[in-house]
Amino acid sequence: MATAQNKTTKNVETRSNFERYAYLFMRLSGISLLLLAVGHVIINLVLTGVHNLSLQLVADRWSSWGWRVYSMLLLIFAVTHGYNGLRNILADYIHNEKAMKAINVFLVIFIIVTIGWSTVALISFPMPS
Repeated sequence: MATAQNKTTKNVETRSNFERYAYLFMRLSGISLLLLAVGHVIINLVLTGVHNLSLQLVADRWSSWGWRVYSMLLLIFAVTHGYNGLRNILADYIHNEKAMKAINVFLVIFIIVTIGWSTVALISFPMPS
Protein backbone atom coordinates (compact mmCIF):
# COMPACT_ATOMS: atom_id res chain seq x y z
CA MET A 1 0.00 0.00 0.00
CA ALA A 2 1.40 3.37 -1.05
CA THR A 3 1.73 6.11 1.47
CA ALA A 4 1.68 9.88 1.05
CA GLN A 5 5.48 9.84 1.13
CA ASN A 6 5.61 8.50 -2.44
CA LYS A 7 4.00 11.58 -3.98
CA THR A 8 5.92 13.68 -6.45
CA THR A 9 5.29 17.38 -6.30
CA LYS A 10 6.30 20.16 -8.62
CA ASN A 11 6.04 23.86 -7.97
CA VAL A 12 4.60 25.67 -10.96
CA GLU A 13 4.94 29.40 -11.27
CA THR A 14 1.96 31.16 -12.81
CA ARG A 15 2.37 34.54 -14.46
CA SER A 16 -1.07 36.08 -14.28
CA ASN A 17 -4.70 35.42 -14.96
CA PHE A 18 -4.59 37.38 -18.23
CA GLU A 19 -4.70 34.26 -20.40
CA ARG A 20 -7.66 32.93 -18.44
CA TYR A 21 -9.54 36.20 -18.94
CA ALA A 22 -8.55 36.29 -22.62
CA TYR A 23 -9.88 32.74 -23.04
CA LEU A 24 -13.14 33.67 -21.32
CA PHE A 25 -13.39 36.86 -23.40
CA MET A 26 -13.03 34.85 -26.63
CA ARG A 27 -15.97 32.65 -25.66
CA LEU A 28 -18.21 35.50 -24.50
CA SER A 29 -17.34 37.82 -27.38
CA GLY A 30 -17.89 34.94 -29.80
CA ILE A 31 -21.41 34.43 -28.49
CA SER A 32 -22.04 38.19 -28.59
CA LEU A 33 -20.68 38.41 -32.13
CA LEU A 34 -22.83 35.51 -33.22
CA LEU A 35 -25.95 37.27 -31.97
CA LEU A 36 -24.94 40.73 -33.23
CA ALA A 37 -23.64 39.62 -36.64
CA VAL A 38 -26.52 37.25 -37.37
CA GLY A 39 -28.95 39.95 -36.26
CA HIS A 40 -27.19 42.44 -38.53
CA VAL A 41 -27.40 40.10 -41.52
CA ILE A 42 -31.04 39.23 -40.88
CA ILE A 43 -32.04 42.87 -40.45
CA ASN A 44 -30.06 44.29 -43.36
CA LEU A 45 -30.19 41.53 -45.94
CA VAL A 46 -33.32 39.54 -45.18
CA LEU A 47 -35.80 42.03 -43.73
CA THR A 48 -34.62 45.16 -45.55
CA GLY A 49 -33.45 43.44 -48.72
CA VAL A 50 -30.06 43.77 -50.29
CA HIS A 51 -31.39 45.97 -53.13
CA ASN A 52 -32.91 48.48 -50.69
CA LEU A 53 -29.67 49.22 -48.83
CA SER A 54 -28.46 52.76 -49.38
CA LEU A 55 -26.59 55.52 -47.62
CA GLN A 56 -29.92 57.17 -46.85
CA LEU A 57 -31.15 54.00 -45.10
CA VAL A 58 -27.97 53.91 -43.00
CA ALA A 59 -28.34 57.62 -42.21
CA ASP A 60 -31.96 57.04 -41.16
CA ARG A 61 -30.98 54.14 -38.93
CA TRP A 62 -28.05 55.97 -37.41
CA SER A 63 -30.33 58.83 -36.48
CA SER A 64 -31.27 56.57 -33.57
CA TRP A 65 -28.70 56.08 -30.82
CA GLY A 66 -29.85 52.47 -30.52
CA TRP A 67 -28.56 51.66 -34.00
CA ARG A 68 -25.33 53.52 -33.32
CA VAL A 69 -24.76 51.56 -30.11
CA TYR A 70 -25.58 48.31 -31.94
CA SER A 71 -23.05 49.15 -34.68
CA MET A 72 -20.45 50.19 -32.12
CA LEU A 73 -20.86 46.97 -30.12
CA LEU A 74 -20.53 44.93 -33.30
CA LEU A 75 -17.37 46.81 -34.21
CA ILE A 76 -15.78 46.61 -30.75
CA PHE A 77 -16.47 42.90 -30.33
CA ALA A 78 -15.27 42.09 -33.86
CA VAL A 79 -12.01 44.03 -33.55
CA THR A 80 -11.11 42.82 -30.05
CA HIS A 81 -12.16 39.22 -30.77
CA GLY A 82 -10.04 39.24 -33.92
CA TYR A 83 -7.08 40.79 -32.08
CA ASN A 84 -7.24 38.18 -29.35
CA GLY A 85 -7.37 35.36 -31.91
CA LEU A 86 -4.44 36.83 -33.84
CA ARG A 87 -2.49 37.25 -30.60
CA ASN A 88 -3.03 33.57 -29.77
CA ILE A 89 -1.97 32.41 -33.23
CA LEU A 90 1.17 34.57 -33.19
CA ALA A 91 2.04 33.32 -29.69
CA ASP A 92 1.99 29.76 -31.03
CA TYR A 93 4.61 30.56 -33.68
CA ILE A 94 6.71 33.37 -32.18
CA HIS A 95 8.65 32.29 -29.12
CA ASN A 96 10.76 35.40 -28.62
CA GLU A 97 9.23 37.29 -25.68
CA LYS A 98 10.53 40.68 -26.82
CA ALA A 99 9.10 40.22 -30.30
CA MET A 100 5.73 39.17 -28.89
CA LYS A 101 5.68 42.15 -26.56
CA ALA A 102 6.41 44.50 -29.47
CA ILE A 103 3.70 42.85 -31.59
CA ASN A 104 1.20 43.08 -28.73
CA VAL A 105 1.97 46.77 -28.22
CA PHE A 106 1.50 47.39 -31.94
CA LEU A 107 -1.80 45.47 -31.98
CA VAL A 108 -3.14 47.33 -28.93
CA ILE A 109 -2.28 50.66 -30.55
CA PHE A 110 -3.97 49.45 -33.76
CA ILE A 111 -7.11 48.49 -31.81
CA ILE A 112 -7.25 51.84 -30.01
CA VAL A 113 -6.81 53.76 -33.27
CA THR A 114 -9.36 51.61 -35.14
CA ILE A 115 -12.02 51.83 -32.45
CA GLY A 116 -11.25 55.53 -31.95
CA TRP A 117 -11.67 56.62 -35.57
CA SER A 118 -14.69 54.34 -35.96
CA THR A 119 -16.30 55.93 -32.91
CA VAL A 120 -15.62 59.39 -34.29
CA ALA A 121 -17.19 58.36 -37.62
CA LEU A 122 -20.24 56.93 -35.88
CA ILE A 123 -20.74 59.90 -33.59
CA SER A 124 -20.05 62.58 -36.18
CA PHE A 125 -22.18 60.99 -38.91
CA PRO A 126 -24.65 63.69 -39.91
CA MET A 127 -28.18 63.23 -38.63
CA PRO A 128 -30.86 63.49 -41.31
CA SER A 129 -33.09 66.51 -40.96
